[in-house]
Amino acid sequence: MTGITLKSLCELLEVKATGEDRRFQRLSGFEDAAPDSIVFAEDEGALQAALASAAGLILAPDSLVPGSNGRILGVRQPKYAFALLGRWMNGSPGGVIHPTAWIGERAEIGPGTSVGAYSVVEDGAAVGKCCRIGNHVTIHPGVMLGDDVVVQAGAVLGSTGFGYVRGPDRSYILFPQQGRLVIGDGVEIGANTTIDRGALGETRIGRGTKIDNLVHIGHNCTIGEDVIIAAQVGIAGSTKVGDGAILAGQVGLAEHVEIGPGVIVGAQGGVPTSKRLTGSGEVFWGTPARPIREYLKDLAKLRRSS
Repeated sequence: MTGITLKSLCELLEVKATGEDRRFQRLSGFEDAAPDSIVFAEDEGALQAALASAAGLILAPDSLVPGSNGRILGVRQPKYAFALLGRWMNGSPGGVIHPTAWIGERAEIGPGTSVGAYSVVEDGAAVGKCCRIGNHVTIHPGVMLGDDVVVQAGAVLGSTGFGYVRGPDRSYILFPQQGRLVIGDGVEIGANTTIDRGALGETRIGRGTKIDNLVHIGHNCTIGEDVIIAAQVGIAGSTKVGDGAILAGQVGLAEHVEIGPGVIVGAQGGVPTSKRLTGSGEVFWGTPARPIREYLKDLAKLRRSS
């Protein structure tokens, strides 16, 4: 982990520096904090616990900062500021390609991008600048990654979609899967997640979207910007998820589903083929997924009848 000076930290968080410049080496919780540690507190109780620790710097809300205490730095959102520092301090060294990684002769790797052990970037793939590709990642031809993309270990990008056509003899043959996968800037993709390329068109993941571990996204899907997708979500082909939507753990979306901007689908929610859920901030739950009030009413009726 790379240390950071108070001056650099304040520049990163866009706050005014106070006191003499110091260097901090790590982020920590209250219990194991040391004079070179940075912690955060979001309320008065947490602030008192932080002050009782050995932490050298405490990020706290502006409203709680006593002007006389040099250990406390007032910020707008302490937890968010702490996360920003974590991203900065834990950044992988740029431009490091592990010697066991395989990079195709016609693959493109942007400046500052690191590629981990035993990863494969095939011919026809393009990775932007300052990306972090973990170990054992496979990036197939036709995949385009933007800048500052994080791909964790074991992910497979641009795999063949699961699309078959049944013939007169009732056997199946694979429909052509020759499209591409486009991933926007700042996307983060969890371990062992798979995202299929388009069949004839493209699969697209919008800027800033965060995808957890063990997620599958099928061919020709369009995922908007700043979407949150939790672990074990499965999304079938040609489904659209709007900007800012949230899919909780184990959500299942059938093909040709549309999830509107800002919609929240609760854990284990199931959405059938061609269904459309809309309403920013609206929460849908259950299988089939329906507004949470309806879901809770149905649950109450079921309890009364049992």
